[in-house]
Amino acid sequence: MTSSSSDIILDRLMSLHPKIIDLVLDRVWRLLDALDHPERDLPPVIHIAGTNGKGSTQAMIRAGLEAADKSVHAYTSPHLARFHERIRLAGTFISEPALMQVLEECEIANGGAPITYFEITTVAGILAMARTPADYTLLEVGLGGRLDATNVVESPALTIITPISIDHTQYLGETLAEIATEKAGIIKRGVPCIVGPQPDEAMEVIEARAARLGAPLLAYGQHWHVWEERGRLIYQDEHGLRDLPLPRLIGHHQVINAGAAIAALRHLGFDDAAFEAALTDAYWPARMQRLATGPLNDAAPKAELWLDGGHNPAAGIALAEALDRLPNRPTYMVCGMLNTKDVGGYLEPLARHAERLYAVSIPDAQATLPASATAETAREVGMEALEAQSVLAAVQEIVSTAPEARILICGSLYLAGHILQDNA
Repeated sequence: MTSSSSDIILDRLMSLHPKIIDLVLDRVWRLLDALDHPERDLPPVIHIAGTNGKGSTQAMIRAGLEAADKSVHAYTSPHLARFHERIRLAGTFISEPALMQVLEECEIANGGAPITYFEITTVAGILAMARTPADYTLLEVGLGGRLDATNVVESPALTIITPISIDHTQYLGETLAEIATEKAGIIKRGVPCIVGPQPDEAMEVIEARAARLGAPLLAYGQHWHVWEERGRLIYQDEHGLRDLPLPRLIGHHQVINAGAAIAALRHLGFDDAAFEAALTDAYWPARMQRLATGPLNDAAPKAELWLDGGHNPAAGIALAEALDRLPNRPTYMVCGMLNTKDVGGYLEPLARHAERLYAVSIPDAQATLPASATAETAREVGMEALEAQSVLAAVQEIVSTAPEARILICGSLYLAGHILQDNA
């Protein structure tokens, strides 16, 4: 890929703070103030936090809203192939000229003061969305919630907390209660909050904060229920039962995410047509995504290639369940992970599925775990594991002996982004 003008600006912004992650909101508030507070001009905001399922839930809500002829902004992170993926303006990825304009404005307004890359680019996204008419704004938390750069909207229309599990412990805390405290920081006074299924320890924290702020909770298992029955999705709440198609996105965890999306759409006043569109029209890349074009497919024309960016133990469990749903086929994994992740916790539930794992280092990722370390951990959880120089090399090795294999490329959104640049 060639560098765009926005890439040059983004590279400059990366140098404004010595840390990639530094969770405080002071710098964000300072920049928003210098820009005359664009966060106050956003269309009604739906703010989404959680450990897993944020992006998929957002994608389903967006599909439902757009099917109801609503225009929708969406902000998400990280991007996979291009930064522009982070910012949708009324349904369309931000254009290069529009991105350059808001990045330059934020850079000038910031005046060279310390600010993290995520903070200044999030403010740029807010600025772009505030200036573009739309009916709704979907904001996905980057990390945590309480001190995340997206947590600057005083009165969102709705907040959503997807399932919480152990992840990012170096920033959010070692226990579920500590992590839930950060996630629950998006709950606002008097604003309803949709809550997905939670461990008891996390739910207690969420309920306590909601009670302090008088925020009504619409919680899974209490106020709404969702399950799969005979190849259909059944959703039930106090208003009745809905019989709907299964989500286009694969896995039981996507049934749960779909329930949260339906609960949100239901609360906002939408009907069955929006619910069905949320399930059947949503697309979210690198979540059990089937690869159909590109060099990897050319190298393995008879194989079945899948890509998934999940990277924590809960994601490993969800991915294993998704594989259970597919027809029996010899499955091989090509895995690359970051050195901040619980590699064993991620791989353990997947061990029963894999004939063999090929470990790779993630290209151009400073925090990549060396392939040798990933392979060693895979062996510790009972997997046969080898190292490969690249994903392509691993795929070629697999199909040399198993040309019709199922090949799952997994372990990191950074690896997924690298793959999608050439194989989307």
